[in-house]
Amino acid sequence: MRENDLVTSATRQPETPPATTPPRLIATDLDGTLLRDDKSVSPRTVAALAAAEEAGIEVFFVTGRPARWMDVVSEHVHGHGLAICGNGAAVVDLHGGPGAHRFVKVRELARDNALDAVRLLREAAPGTMYAVEQTYGFYQEPEYPKMHMEIPDSLAPAEELLAPDAPGAGEPVLKILAFHPTLDPDAFLTLARLAIGDRANVTRSSPSALLEISGPDVSKASTLALCCAERGISHDEVVAFGDMPNDVEMLTWAGRSYAMGNAHPDVVAAASGQTVANNEDGVAVVIEQLIAERVQSSN
Repeated sequence: MRENDLVTSATRQPETPPATTPPRLIATDLDGTLLRDDKSVSPRTVAALAAAEEAGIEVFFVTGRPARWMDVVSEHVHGHGLAICGNGAAVVDLHGGPGAHRFVKVRELARDNALDAVRLLREAAPGTMYAVEQTYGFYQEPEYPKMHMEIPDSLAPAEELLAPDAPGAGEPVLKILAFHPTLDPDAFLTLARLAIGDRANVTRSSPSALLEISGPDVSKASTLALCCAERGISHDEVVAFGDMPNDVEMLTWAGRSYAMGNAHPDVVAAASGQTVANNEDGVAVVIEQLIAERVQSSN
Protein backbone atom coordinates (compact mmCIF):
# COMPACT_ATOMS: atom_id res chain seq x y z
CA MET A 1 0.00 0.00 0.00
CA ARG A 2 1.36 3.42 -0.94
CA GLU A 3 1.98 5.93 1.82
CA ASN A 4 -0.22 8.53 0.16
CA ASP A 5 -3.12 6.05 0.19
CA LEU A 6 -3.22 6.24 3.99
CA VAL A 7 -5.15 8.66 6.13
CA THR A 8 -2.83 9.52 9.00
CA SER A 9 -3.72 10.83 12.43
CA ALA A 10 -1.30 13.69 11.83
CA THR A 11 -3.70 15.10 9.25
CA ARG A 12 -7.08 13.96 10.58
CA GLN A 13 -8.65 14.08 14.03
CA PRO A 14 -11.39 11.67 15.13
CA GLU A 15 -14.75 12.28 13.49
CA THR A 16 -17.81 10.99 15.33
CA PRO A 17 -21.00 9.98 13.48
CA PRO A 18 -24.21 11.47 14.83
CA ALA A 19 -25.32 9.68 18.00
CA THR A 20 -28.03 7.11 17.29
CA THR A 21 -29.12 4.05 19.27
CA PRO A 22 -26.98 3.47 22.39
CA PRO A 23 -24.40 0.77 21.59
CA ARG A 24 -24.71 -2.73 23.02
CA LEU A 25 -21.77 -4.33 21.20
CA ILE A 26 -18.33 -3.22 19.99
CA ALA A 27 -16.84 -5.22 17.10
CA THR A 28 -13.17 -4.55 16.51
CA ASP A 29 -10.60 -5.89 14.10
CA LEU A 30 -7.20 -6.73 15.62
CA ASP A 31 -4.18 -6.19 13.37
CA GLY A 32 -3.82 -2.56 12.34
CA THR A 33 -6.84 -1.65 14.48
CA LEU A 34 -6.93 -2.73 18.13
CA LEU A 35 -3.32 -3.92 18.15
CA ARG A 36 -0.39 -1.59 17.77
CA ASP A 37 2.13 -2.37 15.04
CA ASP A 38 4.25 -4.32 17.55
CA LYS A 39 1.15 -6.54 18.13
CA SER A 40 0.69 -5.29 21.69
CA VAL A 41 -2.54 -4.17 23.34
CA SER A 42 -1.82 -0.86 25.08
CA PRO A 43 -2.77 -0.28 28.73
CA ARG A 44 -5.13 2.47 27.58
CA THR A 45 -6.92 0.04 25.25
CA VAL A 46 -7.14 -2.66 27.95
CA ALA A 47 -8.71 -0.09 30.28
CA ALA A 48 -11.16 1.04 27.58
CA LEU A 49 -12.28 -2.55 26.87
CA ALA A 50 -12.85 -3.13 30.58
CA ALA A 51 -14.80 0.13 30.89
CA ALA A 52 -17.01 -0.83 27.95
CA GLU A 53 -17.95 -4.14 29.50
CA GLU A 54 -18.48 -2.55 32.90
CA ALA A 55 -20.94 -0.21 31.15
CA GLY A 56 -22.79 -3.22 29.71
CA ILE A 57 -21.32 -3.05 26.19
CA GLU A 58 -20.16 -6.44 24.90
CA VAL A 59 -16.87 -6.61 22.99
CA PHE A 60 -16.23 -8.94 20.05
CA PHE A 61 -12.83 -9.38 18.45
CA VAL A 62 -13.42 -9.84 14.71
CA THR A 63 -10.30 -10.85 12.82
CA GLY A 64 -8.83 -12.61 9.83
CA ARG A 65 -6.49 -14.44 12.21
CA PRO A 66 -6.96 -18.18 12.81
CA ALA A 67 -8.04 -19.27 16.27
CA ARG A 68 -4.56 -20.41 17.23
CA TRP A 69 -3.29 -16.81 16.88
CA MET A 70 -5.76 -15.46 19.45
CA ASP A 71 -3.50 -15.78 22.48
CA VAL A 72 -2.54 -12.12 21.98
CA VAL A 73 -5.94 -11.00 23.28
CA SER A 74 -6.92 -13.91 25.54
CA GLU A 75 -5.84 -12.07 28.69
CA HIS A 76 -7.89 -9.00 27.75
CA VAL A 77 -11.32 -10.54 27.10
CA HIS A 78 -12.70 -9.62 30.55
CA GLY A 79 -15.21 -12.44 30.84
CA HIS A 80 -17.00 -12.64 27.48
CA GLY A 81 -14.25 -14.60 25.75
CA LEU A 82 -15.61 -14.72 22.20
CA ALA A 83 -13.84 -13.96 18.94
CA ILE A 84 -14.86 -14.21 15.30
CA CYS A 85 -11.82 -15.65 13.49
CA GLY A 86 -10.80 -16.40 9.93
CA ASN A 87 -12.86 -13.52 8.47
CA GLY A 88 -16.04 -15.07 9.85
CA ALA A 89 -15.23 -18.74 9.29
CA ALA A 90 -15.28 -19.56 13.01
CA VAL A 91 -16.47 -18.26 16.35
CA VAL A 92 -14.13 -19.23 19.17
CA ASP A 93 -14.59 -19.27 22.94
CA LEU A 94 -11.40 -17.94 24.55
CA HIS A 95 -12.39 -18.60 28.16
CA GLY A 96 -10.01 -21.53 28.49
CA GLY A 97 -6.97 -19.31 27.99
CA PRO A 98 -3.99 -19.82 25.67
CA GLY A 99 -4.02 -23.17 23.92
CA ALA A 100 -7.53 -24.07 25.10
CA HIS A 101 -9.72 -22.32 22.57
CA ARG A 102 -13.05 -23.98 21.76
CA PHE A 103 -14.92 -23.66 18.46
CA VAL A 104 -18.58 -22.75 19.02
CA LYS A 105 -19.45 -22.03 15.37
CA VAL A 106 -17.75 -23.15 12.14
CA ARG A 107 -18.69 -21.88 8.67
CA GLU A 108 -16.50 -23.98 6.43
CA LEU A 109 -15.43 -23.64 2.82
CA ALA A 110 -16.63 -26.78 1.01
CA ARG A 111 -13.73 -28.64 -0.56
CA ASP A 112 -15.38 -28.66 -3.99
CA ASN A 113 -15.70 -24.88 -3.82
CA ALA A 114 -12.12 -24.58 -2.63
CA LEU A 115 -10.84 -26.70 -5.51
CA ASP A 116 -12.87 -24.65 -8.00
CA ALA A 117 -11.47 -21.41 -6.56
CA VAL A 118 -7.89 -22.70 -6.79
CA ARG A 119 -8.38 -23.82 -10.40
CA LEU A 120 -10.11 -20.63 -11.54
CA LEU A 121 -7.53 -18.37 -9.92
CA ARG A 122 -4.62 -20.42 -11.29
CA GLU A 123 -6.03 -19.86 -14.78
CA ALA A 124 -6.63 -16.14 -14.23
CA ALA A 125 -3.36 -15.41 -12.40
CA PRO A 126 -0.58 -17.90 -13.22
CA GLY A 127 2.05 -18.02 -10.51
CA THR A 128 -0.44 -17.89 -7.63
CA MET A 129 0.66 -19.92 -4.59
CA TYR A 130 -1.69 -21.38 -1.98
CA ALA A 131 -1.99 -22.33 1.67
CA VAL A 132 -4.93 -24.02 3.41
CA GLU A 133 -6.25 -23.03 6.85
CA GLN A 134 -8.28 -25.66 8.71
CA THR A 135 -9.71 -25.72 12.20
CA TYR A 136 -6.60 -27.32 13.68
CA GLY A 137 -4.16 -27.50 10.77
CA PHE A 138 -2.18 -25.34 8.38
CA TYR A 139 -0.94 -26.69 5.03
CA GLN A 140 0.80 -25.02 2.11
CA GLU A 141 2.37 -25.48 -1.28
CA PRO A 142 6.18 -25.81 -1.35
CA GLU A 143 6.58 -22.49 -3.19
CA TYR A 144 4.33 -20.53 -0.80
CA PRO A 145 6.50 -17.96 1.04
CA LYS A 146 7.16 -18.07 4.77
CA MET A 147 4.61 -15.44 5.82
CA HIS A 148 3.05 -16.95 8.93
CA MET A 149 4.03 -17.82 12.48
CA GLU A 150 4.05 -21.59 12.24
CA ILE A 151 5.64 -24.38 10.27
CA PRO A 152 3.06 -26.03 7.96
CA ASP A 153 1.80 -29.49 8.83
CA SER A 154 2.32 -30.63 5.25
CA LEU A 155 3.74 -29.38 1.92
CA ALA A 156 1.96 -30.32 -1.32
CA PRO A 157 0.11 -28.75 -4.28
CA ALA A 158 -3.22 -27.24 -3.21
CA GLU A 159 -5.14 -29.78 -5.27
CA GLU A 160 -3.59 -32.57 -3.17
CA LEU A 161 -4.10 -30.70 0.10
CA LEU A 162 -7.83 -30.43 -0.69
CA ALA A 163 -8.29 -34.00 -1.94
CA PRO A 164 -10.64 -36.40 -0.09
CA ASP A 165 -7.67 -38.41 1.20
CA ALA A 166 -5.51 -35.40 2.12
CA PRO A 167 -3.94 -34.94 5.54
CA GLY A 168 -6.58 -33.40 7.76
CA ALA A 169 -9.39 -34.37 5.36
CA GLY A 170 -11.68 -34.90 8.34
CA GLU A 171 -11.35 -31.30 9.51
CA PRO A 172 -13.26 -28.34 8.02
CA VAL A 173 -11.46 -25.95 5.68
CA LEU A 174 -11.84 -22.41 7.02
CA LYS A 175 -10.13 -20.49 4.23
CA ILE A 176 -7.62 -20.63 1.41
CA LEU A 177 -4.71 -18.17 1.30
CA ALA A 178 -3.59 -17.14 -2.19
CA PHE A 179 -0.36 -15.19 -2.73
CA HIS A 180 1.00 -13.66 -5.91
CA PRO A 181 4.61 -12.42 -5.99
CA THR A 182 4.23 -9.65 -8.59
CA LEU A 183 0.62 -8.46 -8.89
CA ASP A 184 -0.63 -5.24 -7.27
CA PRO A 185 -2.67 -6.25 -4.16
CA ASP A 186 -5.85 -4.40 -5.13
CA ALA A 187 -5.61 -5.54 -8.75
CA PHE A 188 -5.15 -9.15 -7.58
CA LEU A 189 -8.25 -8.86 -5.38
CA THR A 190 -10.36 -7.53 -8.26
CA LEU A 191 -9.05 -10.22 -10.62
CA ALA A 192 -9.74 -13.00 -8.11
CA ARG A 193 -13.29 -11.85 -7.41
CA LEU A 194 -14.08 -11.80 -11.11
CA ALA A 195 -12.47 -15.20 -11.71
CA ILE A 196 -13.99 -17.02 -8.73
CA GLY A 197 -17.44 -15.45 -8.83
CA ASP A 198 -19.96 -16.93 -6.43
CA ARG A 199 -17.93 -20.06 -5.69
CA ALA A 200 -16.32 -18.32 -2.70
CA ASN A 201 -15.92 -14.99 -0.94
CA VAL A 202 -12.56 -13.28 -1.60
CA THR A 203 -11.03 -10.49 0.45
CA ARG A 204 -7.69 -9.32 1.81
CA SER A 205 -6.26 -7.92 5.04
CA SER A 206 -2.56 -7.84 4.18
CA PRO A 207 -0.69 -4.96 2.52
CA SER A 208 0.86 -7.57 0.21
CA ALA A 209 -0.86 -9.48 -2.61
CA LEU A 210 -2.24 -12.08 -0.19
CA LEU A 211 -5.90 -12.97 -0.60
CA GLU A 212 -8.19 -14.84 1.78
CA ILE A 213 -10.84 -17.12 0.24
CA SER A 214 -13.80 -18.26 2.37
CA GLY A 215 -17.20 -19.85 1.91
CA PRO A 216 -19.56 -18.01 -0.50
CA ASP A 217 -21.56 -16.24 2.21
CA VAL A 218 -18.85 -16.07 4.85
CA SER A 219 -17.51 -12.71 5.96
CA LYS A 220 -16.84 -10.81 9.16
CA ALA A 221 -20.15 -9.03 8.63
CA SER A 222 -22.32 -12.10 8.04
CA THR A 223 -20.97 -14.00 11.06
CA LEU A 224 -21.19 -10.92 13.26
CA ALA A 225 -24.82 -10.51 12.14
CA LEU A 226 -25.56 -14.12 13.13
CA CYS A 227 -23.97 -13.66 16.55
CA CYS A 228 -25.87 -10.42 17.12
CA ALA A 229 -29.17 -12.02 16.08
CA GLU A 230 -28.60 -14.79 18.63
CA ARG A 231 -28.24 -12.09 21.29
CA GLY A 232 -31.14 -9.94 20.15
CA ILE A 233 -28.79 -7.12 19.14
CA SER A 234 -29.63 -5.05 16.04
CA HIS A 235 -27.02 -3.62 13.67
CA ASP A 236 -27.97 -0.14 14.93
CA GLU A 237 -26.63 -1.16 18.34
CA VAL A 238 -23.19 -2.16 16.99
CA VAL A 239 -20.07 0.01 16.79
CA ALA A 240 -17.36 -1.43 14.51
CA PHE A 241 -13.69 -0.64 13.85
CA GLY A 242 -11.38 -1.69 10.99
CA ASP A 243 -8.53 -0.78 8.67
CA MET A 244 -8.45 -3.12 5.64
CA PRO A 245 -10.75 -4.33 2.82
CA ASN A 246 -11.86 -7.41 4.77
CA ASP A 247 -13.49 -5.00 7.24
CA VAL A 248 -15.59 -3.09 4.68
CA GLU A 249 -18.76 -5.22 4.88
CA MET A 250 -18.70 -5.18 8.68
CA LEU A 251 -18.25 -1.40 8.77
CA THR A 252 -21.07 -0.92 6.29
CA TRP A 253 -23.40 -3.21 8.29
CA ALA A 254 -22.80 -1.66 11.72
CA GLY A 255 -24.88 1.27 12.93
CA ARG A 256 -21.72 3.21 13.70
CA SER A 257 -18.33 2.43 12.23
CA TYR A 258 -14.85 3.89 12.32
CA ALA A 259 -11.92 3.70 9.92
CA MET A 260 -8.56 3.85 11.64
CA GLY A 261 -6.17 6.71 10.85
CA ASN A 262 -3.99 4.16 9.04
CA ALA A 263 -6.90 2.66 7.04
CA HIS A 264 -7.08 1.61 3.40
CA PRO A 265 -9.01 4.14 1.24
CA ASP A 266 -11.88 1.67 0.71
CA VAL A 267 -12.31 1.45 4.48
CA VAL A 268 -12.36 5.22 4.87
CA ALA A 269 -15.09 5.38 2.22
CA ALA A 270 -17.17 2.64 3.90
CA ALA A 271 -17.05 3.81 7.51
CA SER A 272 -19.42 6.38 8.98
CA GLY A 273 -16.66 7.94 11.09
CA GLN A 274 -12.89 8.07 11.56
CA THR A 275 -10.51 7.84 14.47
CA VAL A 276 -6.76 8.15 14.93
CA ALA A 277 -4.25 5.43 14.02
CA ASN A 278 -3.85 2.08 15.77
CA ASN A 279 -0.51 3.17 17.24
CA GLU A 280 -2.33 6.09 18.88
CA ASP A 281 -5.06 3.90 20.41
CA GLY A 282 -7.81 4.97 18.01
CA VAL A 283 -10.23 2.30 19.26
CA ALA A 284 -9.74 3.39 22.87
CA VAL A 285 -10.31 7.05 21.91
CA VAL A 286 -13.77 6.21 20.54
CA ILE A 287 -14.71 3.84 23.38
CA GLU A 288 -13.88 6.59 25.86
CA GLN A 289 -16.20 8.91 23.90
CA LEU A 290 -18.96 6.28 23.94
CA ILE A 291 -18.65 5.85 27.71
CA ALA A 292 -18.76 9.63 28.16
CA GLU A 293 -21.92 9.82 26.02
CA ARG A 294 -23.53 7.13 28.16
CA VAL A 295 -22.67 8.97 31.38
CA GLN A 296 -24.05 12.26 29.99
CA SER A 297 -27.31 10.65 28.84
CA SER A 298 -27.86 9.08 32.27
CA ASN A 299 -27.41 12.40 34.10
